[in-house]
Amino acid sequence: MKKMQKMSLMLLIMMFIISACGSSGDNKKAEGDVTKKDEKVKLTVWHNFAGDDLRAKTVRSLIEKFQQDNPNIQLDAQAIPPDGYRQRLSTVAAGNELPDLFFVYAGSHSSELYKAGLLQPITELVDQNPDWKAKFLPGAFDPYQFEEGQIYTAPMGMSATSFLYYNTTIFEQYKVKVPTTWDEMMTAIKVFNDNKMTPIALGNKAPWVAQSTIIGAIGERVTGTEWFKNASAQKGAKFTDPEFIDTLGYFKQLVDNNAFQEGANSIDNTQAEQYFIQGKAAMMISGAWSLTNLAASSSEEQMKAIDVTVLPSIPGGKGDANSITGGAGAGLALSKRTEGATKEAALKLIYAVSGPDAQKAIAESNSMVMYDTDIDQSKVSSLYYKAFNLVKKTNITPVYDAYLSAESGEVINNGLQEIMTGGTLESVAQKLQDAQARAVTP
Repeated sequence: MKKMQKMSLMLLIMMFIISACGSSGDNKKAEGDVTKKDEKVKLTVWHNFAGDDLRAKTVRSLIEKFQQDNPNIQLDAQAIPPDGYRQRLSTVAAGNELPDLFFVYAGSHSSELYKAGLLQPITELVDQNPDWKAKFLPGAFDPYQFEEGQIYTAPMGMSATSFLYYNTTIFEQYKVKVPTTWDEMMTAIKVFNDNKMTPIALGNKAPWVAQSTIIGAIGERVTGTEWFKNASAQKGAKFTDPEFIDTLGYFKQLVDNNAFQEGANSIDNTQAEQYFIQGKAAMMISGAWSLTNLAASSSEEQMKAIDVTVLPSIPGGKGDANSITGGAGAGLALSKRTEGATKEAALKLIYAVSGPDAQKAIAESNSMVMYDTDIDQSKVSSLYYKAFNLVKKTNITPVYDAYLSAESGEVINNGLQEIMTGGTLESVAQKLQDAQARAVTP
């Protein structure tokens, strides 16, 4: 009997132990699940979409939607006004305290951060989404490929700087053909001048305008991209070469034939846009920024009369006549210090603000993108829709100041003003060559 009692007691104890172990395991598992479920991944992002314009609001809404769709990610998103953005980013970069993600511009801004060892590539994200990658326009990733085979951001926009805007009503009134060749451009300028109509509106008070909108596009047609890049690198080409003198010469032809309104160097770009939209000029050479500005200050009737094309071809030119100067816009870059689950969250956010749906949304905010997407015509201005479809059929070639040193950019800006007031082509070319040689030579 005692023996049976002992055995029963031992069985009872064993069952209790097994039950306790199982219960303990279940509790641990449950506790682990709760911890994992409740744990949040912290992710910081800085950007400069702080304004009230439609593009800024669109990007902020994309970030907000990402937060709603990913409650496990504790997102700290800071919208910093553009005027102070670069300085604030530079300050934290100097202390190697960059946020996980941050908005970077194409050109020296992103390349300097790369050279400082502060970035890591997002190539894995791009490679995981080949259909997305394939729909970016040619050259979209070029400014962000600092080493072969690696991509450091996906552009969320596009810089297009040399649209030829023209007023169809004025062209029809004076029976002028929209110019596709340089001779046709000179003919159009003569007809408009003969009829007391300004041919081309230009506001070059801030001297970057003529450089950004005109000289790069003429230069592409005369010299081609390869020559310009070689001259910028001071490798086998110089800005005193005959090709560049010819480029300046075509700009001088516009000046000598009174293509621009009187006092073009004393009015700004916004004034020139108003001059054009009010029907006081037949044409205007400007960038994508004018699409937004004109839409904000013009009636739909005025906008419907405006169309866009590319600058005309130049005889004997070595470059691409079917082109617009510009390039990839800015995008979100990934800090070298970001890793693990935070890195995965960061890559997910990059896709949320620059993936196919995001590119479409940004395009429908009347902003150019370097992405082949379809947009709802009813959501954009008539002029933007025309420009958007034009870009999809043209090539993008360099804006001069994206490749020149800061000093050289200032030299060519001021040099074009000099040509407009009687300066010589050779003098301007020599000053540019000297400045770029100083910048490139060790």
